Amino acid sequence: MEIATLTVNPAIDLSFEAQRIFHTHKMRGDKERHDPGGGGINVARVFVRLGGTARCFYLSGGAAGAALDHLLDVHQLARCRIPIAGETRISTAIFEQASAKEYRFSTSGPSVSRSEWEDCLERLAQARGDYIVASGSLAPGVPDDFYDRVARVAAQRGARTILDSSGRGLAGGLAGHGVFLVKPSLGELRALTGDPLEDDRTVAEAAAALVRQGAAQHVAVSMAHEGAMLVNASGTLRLPAIAVKAASSVGAGDSFVAGMVFALASGRDIDHAFRYGMAAGAAAVLTPGTSLAYPADIERFAREGAVAQPIGSFG
Repeated sequence: MEIATLTVNPAIDLSFEAQRIFHTHKMRGDKERHDPGGGGINVARVFVRLGGTARCFYLSGGAAGAALDHLLDVHQLARCRIPIAGETRISTAIFEQASAKEYRFSTSGPSVSRSEWEDCLERLAQARGDYIVASGSLAPGVPDDFYDRVARVAAQRGARTILDSSGRGLAGGLAGHGVFLVKPSLGELRALTGDPLEDDRTVAEAAAALVRQGAAQHVAVSMAHEGAMLVNASGTLRLPAIAVKAASSVGAGDSFVAGMVFALASGRDIDHAFRYGMAAGAAAVLTPGTSLAYPADIERFAREGAVAQPIGSFG
């Protein structure tokens, strides 16, 4: 099975641990990792671990861009690089051992020109597979409706678009009528709607509105330790979180998406894919830094999640 992933604003993900974090003073760290990062690339990493094939479409430039290319090769990921003039960003996650808290730093990324993002769309039109996963933030210079343009490109070649973004990337991506599945976090859904969404019923209503409007066929809302919710024309499935001792939250949402698309590409129905996505998200939380989810943990949590009972009834 083969999919394509798109990362408009990728990053080199740097992570390490420090005993304590203080201002001004130099601090020593250990367990340093460098991984290729950004939403679509993270999805591809997990999808390939599960046994699928993913081609990464991404924009990169500068010295950091060359290093990102190398990291993708180290991870043995098929790649289609769209060169840009700007410098690829570096994101940092620091785990403070004394408090067991994680600190994450990221920048807005390089500015992308019109010719560069148009080149990306042209390359993506040649992508193979039944699914195109558009994941991550939009870089400066990329239009708000870029992910909607991606969905139209996918539709022209009979592929389904899976969207996982935030802010203008999420809003613009849902402005058209081409998204098969969208996976906002609860915070992202609140920002999109402008409503507090303080209980399950209002969350379900907000997600159902997106389905009725034709913005997406399926809406999977991740709610961290409170579980997740899947809404589509058939109704609402609300499941509790899988209990896990958290090591890092980096890439949990990307792993969730990877699990869902892997199950869908394997021919499983949307409800099964949703449960498998939750298992992948929980598995990612187990691993430190930017390690993401591993198959053995996903399968173990998938067995637990298979017997999880829905919470409540909404509609």
